[in-house]
Amino acid sequence: MKMKNHGGFSLIELLIVIGIVGIIAGLAWPAYQSHILTSNRADAQGALMGLAQAMEQHFTQNGSYTGAADGGADIGAPAIFPTEAPLDNSNKTYDLTIQAANDSSYTIRATPKNSQVGNGELELRSNGLRAWDRGNDGAFDDPDDLCWNSSCI
Repeated sequence: MKMKNHGGFSLIELLIVIGIVGIIAGLAWPAYQSHILTSNRADAQGALMGLAQAMEQHFTQNGSYTGAADGGADIGAPAIFPTEAPLDNSNKTYDLTIQAANDSSYTIRATPKNSQVGNGELELRSNGLRAWDRGNDGAFDDPDDLCWNSSCI
């Protein structure tokens, strides 16, 4: 009696392929997660730049940066710009706030939330100084915190 030779994969071949796919996925997942964090941070940086433009427009109209927050306050959620980033309707990952405002200067900040928690606050000052609290310690005094790049040094 002749045995028919059926084409197909053996169980061993299938297990080897599943193992290879698992290894590739295990290596790719952390890179994907890192890309998502970087992309969300870039959205927040763009939103801070937009808020800075709104602050400059407020200054042009009022002669001062004061009163740009909700209720005409000097600090708090902005009344002149959206309060969260990204600006579109997707999952919000940063809260935007005015940290300080007076007649001649301001400081605005993006505070991470949801999936972005722990990635450090972003700050933009009226003199153009950009800061990213990489250590997530609430202070922007480390020399490596005084830019938005991967490394400031």
